[in-house]
Amino acid sequence: MKTELIIRSNSSDIDFALLKDGKLTALNNETNDNKFSVGDIFLAKIGKVLSGLNASFVDVGYEKDGFLHYQDLGAQLKSLNKFIKGVSTGKIKDYTLKNFQLEKDIDKNGSIVDVLKSGQSSLVQIVKEPISTKGPRLSSEISIAGRYLVLVPFSDRVSVSQKIMDPLEKERLKRLIKSIKPKGFGVIVRTVAENKKVAELDRDLQNSLERWVVMCKKFRTLKTQDTPTKVLSELNRASSILRDLFNDSFSSIVTNDEVLFLEIKEYLQEIAPDKESIVSLYKSQLPIFEKYGIERQIKTSFGRTVSMSKGAYLVIEHTEALHVIDVNSGNRSNKATSQADTALEVNLIAASEIARQLQLRDMGGIIVVDFIDMHTAEHRQKLYDHLKAEMDFDRTKHKILPPSKFGLVQITRQRVRPELVIKTQESDPNGGSGEVEAPIVIIDKIGVELEKLISSNKHKKISLNVHPFIAAYLTKGFPSIQHRWFTKYKKWIKILPRDAYQYLTFNFTNKHGKIIE
Repeated sequence: MKTELIIRSNSSDIDFALLKDGKLTALNNETNDNKFSVGDIFLAKIGKVLSGLNASFVDVGYEKDGFLHYQDLGAQLKSLNKFIKGVSTGKIKDYTLKNFQLEKDIDKNGSIVDVLKSGQSSLVQIVKEPISTKGPRLSSEISIAGRYLVLVPFSDRVSVSQKIMDPLEKERLKRLIKSIKPKGFGVIVRTVAENKKVAELDRDLQNSLERWVVMCKKFRTLKTQDTPTKVLSELNRASSILRDLFNDSFSSIVTNDEVLFLEIKEYLQEIAPDKESIVSLYKSQLPIFEKYGIERQIKTSFGRTVSMSKGAYLVIEHTEALHVIDVNSGNRSNKATSQADTALEVNLIAASEIARQLQLRDMGGIIVVDFIDMHTAEHRQKLYDHLKAEMDFDRTKHKILPPSKFGLVQITRQRVRPELVIKTQESDPNGGSGEVEAPIVIIDKIGVELEKLISSNKHKKISLNVHPFIAAYLTKGFPSIQHRWFTKYKKWIKILPRDAYQYLTFNFTNKHGKIIE
C-alpha cells in the first residue's frame, strides 16, 4: 500500500490529507488559534467539586470549564500534587523523580471531595477536545507520547501494546525498557516499537524526558495568579501525525509551506533518517489539493449520500450522539438465485467504505449501520470479519458488535475531538434560492450510472444527454473523460449537449433516442 501525506498551509490554518493508494482516508485541520488539543497539559485551577457526580469542573481557560471525573484522576494523584507543590515552592529542583518519594495511591472507589479542593492548582491533560456545548474532558494521569514509547510519571509499570502479538517480542521489549527507564517513570510500549533496537527506544525515551523537564521548568516560574496556563503543548499536528502514523508504506510527504517542509525534514531525521528524501516542497501554481485530486474527493466524500462502486451507495445521517448509516444496493440484479450473493457483495463493499468514512469524518459515539439483509449465518460472519479487518487500521478505540438478524451492526467509536463536517452543497446554479450538490459530484453519478448500464449488457448503443457545460467538461482535453470511458468499456458513448436541461440534469438514451430508465 502506498501512503502519501499532502499538507496545505495558508496564513490561518494547515490542512493534512492522508492518501492510501490515491484514496483520501484522513483529513485533519489545525488552526493557529487551537489552544485545546488532545495531549496538551495545563496547570489549571479546580472549580466546583461535585460529590454527587464524583467529579470536578476545572478552569483551563476555555469558555466552558473542563470536566474531571474521579476515575480520571489517576492512582498517583497525591504524588502529582506533592510534586507540583514542591517544584512551585522551589523545594524540588531535581525533575527526574529518581529521589522523589511517591505517596500512597488514592482509593480507586473513593470520593473526589476527599482528594480535591475548590481553588487548588492541579496538573491536568486534555483527553477529549471541546465538543459542541461541552468543555474539554480532562485527566490527571499525565502521559507524554513519543514515537515508540509513552512516558508515564509517578509510575513504575511497563506495559506493551496488545497489538504486538509475538510473546517473545513482548518479553524482549519489556526487558529492554526495564533496563533503560528512569526511576519514578512508567512506560507504555507502542505498536510501532516492534523489532526496534534499544538505541532507537532509548533516544525516544530521552526526548520525552526532555519534554517533561522543560514542562517542569515552566511551571516552576508560574505564580498562583498565572493559572490556568498551558505548560506543555502536544506536538504540532504534522509531527503528531507522523509520530502516530508514519511507517515504511509512506512514499511521499508534500507541502506547499517552506517552514513546514524544513520542520518535517528535521523531525524525520530523528525518527526515520532513511526516509528524509521522501519530503518535497510543492511549488506549482496549481493549488496543491487540486493537483492530488483531494478537492474532488472531499466534494464526493462528505455529503449525505456517498456513492460506491457498482451503483451502491450509503446514506449517512447524524444526531448529537448517534450516527445512522444506511446501505443501499442501487439498481442491482434481483434475480432469486443471486439475491444472497448480491447482498453480501454490496455489504462487503459498504463495510470498506464505512471504515474509511468513520476515520475520514472522525465520527464518534454510537454508529448504527443498516446493512442489506443477509439470511445466512455464514454471510453475516463473513461481513463481520471483513468489517473488523477494515477497522483494524483505525487507531481510535472502537468496538464492533456482530450483525443482528435484521442486518444491523452497532459500532462504538471514541470521541476525542469534534467530528469533521465539510459543507459540500452549493448555491443552485439555476438561480433558485436553495442548494444543490456540488457540480463535481454529477460526474461521479454519471460514471456510476454508466457502469450499471454497461454491465447490464442490454444496450449496444448509449448516448448521454447533459447540459452544454457538463458536455464540454466531459469532452475536453486528451484523454478526455469520454476517451477514458472508451478505453475502459470498449464502447463509444456519444455525448449530446442539451440547452433545455438544467445544470445538474442528465439522461442516457438508447439507439432509438428513448430514455433508458
